[in-house]
Amino acid sequence: MSPVSVIQPSLAIIGGGPAGLMAAEVARARGIDVDLYEAKGSVGRKFLIAGKGGMNLTHSEARPDFDARYGARATDVGAWLNDFDADALRAWAQGLGVETFVGSSGRVFPSDLKAAPLLRGWVHRMRESGVRFHVHHRWLGWDHDGALRFATPDGERSITTAATVLALGGGSWPQLGSDGTWQPWLGTRGVDIAPLQPSNCGFDIGWSEHLATRYAGAPLKPVAAHWRDASGHGQMRQGECVITQTGIEGSLIYALSATLRDAIAKHGKTTLELDLAPDRTLERLQHDLAKPRGSRSFSEHLRRQTGISGVKAALLHEVLDKTQLNDTTTLARTIKRLPLRLKQARPIAEAISSAGGIRLEALNQQLMLHALPGVFCAGEMLDWEAPTGGYLLTACFASGYRAGHGAASWLQR
Repeated sequence: MSPVSVIQPSLAIIGGGPAGLMAAEVARARGIDVDLYEAKGSVGRKFLIAGKGGMNLTHSEARPDFDARYGARATDVGAWLNDFDADALRAWAQGLGVETFVGSSGRVFPSDLKAAPLLRGWVHRMRESGVRFHVHHRWLGWDHDGALRFATPDGERSITTAATVLALGGGSWPQLGSDGTWQPWLGTRGVDIAPLQPSNCGFDIGWSEHLATRYAGAPLKPVAAHWRDASGHGQMRQGECVITQTGIEGSLIYALSATLRDAIAKHGKTTLELDLAPDRTLERLQHDLAKPRGSRSFSEHLRRQTGISGVKAALLHEVLDKTQLNDTTTLARTIKRLPLRLKQARPIAEAISSAGGIRLEALNQQLMLHALPGVFCAGEMLDWEAPTGGYLLTACFASGYRAGHGAASWLQR
């Protein structure tokens, strides 16, 4: 049975995440007929999962510091933010009846901390405006005539449209749809794509069996990380992280993940140093550890004099032998700079987000592909990355906003 062909002189949006939904909304607001296709049974699944512990919508950090969070792509993403920034995102949410507030860390949340009411209201408004939703439509690339191919429950379907916005996500959380299968279909058509890599991810270290089985899931707080940036300059950041069965993860590690990942790619491994007692000086540690132990055990002496016990004490045993543990100077220095040799990033499927994707040089300012006129791209399938804290979502919304307007302008011309 041959695929059913449908000619629709409209805009096709492929991908029902924040970028695709935003592109659909703005294009429809400009009078464009919009059909949105989603591989899963409903739109916004990753958006909902990301908001499960509290929907971190954006961040209150002022620009240009906000833009700097996008690293090498700060200028490019900054241009998208000129159209639709964090304040515009908060105003947009308010238009859906969702008030927001700024948390103690500067992160911005809906007042009820939930993603579902925001998504429901958004989809309802879009349906009312005339956006047509097609779920269980998995994109399969183009056929030999340039029509869009979709796998559907009723068989393959071929659709011809006047323009397309691709918002297919990167490579993280593939079970929710962003599996990166689009890469060869674009690559064979001359689109320059940087390899997808994990971002905001954990790292493997290779613990002893004792530490892995006993302390996996244990939080490390407070600690301060010391590392060298790409230019070789020493950097420090305080925060929290978590021991895993294979290594380490958590907010502090995610914030450094791009630098650590790139250092491993360049050198084969890298070392991250943790200060286990950021509130104490080296001199104080040396003085306190030198006090007579008496009949107390090493562990009890360490706890009384430095406050270190549990997983932090286990980490010291992981990197120091018995002789070194009993050397006051060595022990104090290791507490302040515990070396962790990171072997590799965790797989991209486990990462919060991904780096790599369609290089921005392959697109014009309206996010249309030079190699494929009429095809626009948005969201995490583009080559940019950012730390958690609302920066990821903001750029996804902003890129969808620009791609949607770009596609509308292209069609109306």
